[in-house]
Amino acid sequence: MHLIRYFFSLSFFGCKNRFLDKAAIVDADLTSAHPAVAAGPTLTEVEEVKMVVKLLPIWSTCILFWTVYSQMNTFTIEQASRMSRRVGGGGGFVVPAGSMAVFLYLAILLFTSLNERLLVPLARRATGRREGLASLQRVGAGLALSTIAMVAAALVEKKRRRDASGGAAISAFWLVPQLFLVGASEAFGYVGQLEFFIREAPERMKSMSTGLFLTTLSMGFYLSSALVAAVGAATGGAWVRDNLDDGRLDLFYWMLAVLGVFNFVGFLCFASRHEYKREAPAAAVTAITQAVELTNQPEEDAVMVAVAVNVIDV
Repeated sequence: MHLIRYFFSLSFFGCKNRFLDKAAIVDADLTSAHPAVAAGPTLTEVEEVKMVVKLLPIWSTCILFWTVYSQMNTFTIEQASRMSRRVGGGGGFVVPAGSMAVFLYLAILLFTSLNERLLVPLARRATGRREGLASLQRVGAGLALSTIAMVAAALVEKKRRRDASGGAAISAFWLVPQLFLVGASEAFGYVGQLEFFIREAPERMKSMSTGLFLTTLSMGFYLSSALVAAVGAATGGAWVRDNLDDGRLDLFYWMLAVLGVFNFVGFLCFASRHEYKREAPAAAVTAITQAVELTNQPEEDAVMVAVAVNVIDV
């Protein structure tokens, strides 16, 4: 683990993006009597870009989370269609395969309520922080639960195939554990990701940060399609088939579980090095306001920022 952290410390995302500071260097033609200074980005704009770039490592680890979630709307429904969905004996009601997703949404509602009413107050007392659980802690819990869900899905699919080969169909309610685990992971992961991208983004780029969060969802579904295509090409269609009884969907779930473990390790490395954005204290806000009034410059001007920092230091 220490070697992995050292590797990431030397990587593009571990250098705190100091190379971007060069963008604020102003070039001037010193040979001219009146050197024209080319307009360039201000220090504030450069810092905002650095803040956005700092979000990208965590962003990359959130993609696989939605890849796992997409399985609940695709292969899990296909599994349910090949399982016994009758409730109440031979003359009972047959639950539609697509309706099994209701357990996913019930889990989201349940764990979201438990999170806010039980876990957050307990974490607030234990840590002394107002928010209780930090946003990255929520994301980490979501990633861990989604990986466990794929392990459960692989075990259930193996049992389903074994019974199907003997001419029996197990109950579709065997799918409830994986649906509940994915629902619990979304209750943690979705809230944590949204909170993280909004709070850590620059003040003037909140809308863009929300869009950055939503791209993880779309990229996750694209990655799911890419993995299915890649697995189909690599195995000659032996794992994923139209008839699940002839395929090995359980191996596909195991593959996602292994990818989830590696993704979680990468997330831990990035999260351990992430520095949360500090909230500006009231004294700093007052000093910056005074600097703006004294210099009569726009807020993002580099001169104003320097003056404001000096006022705060004094």
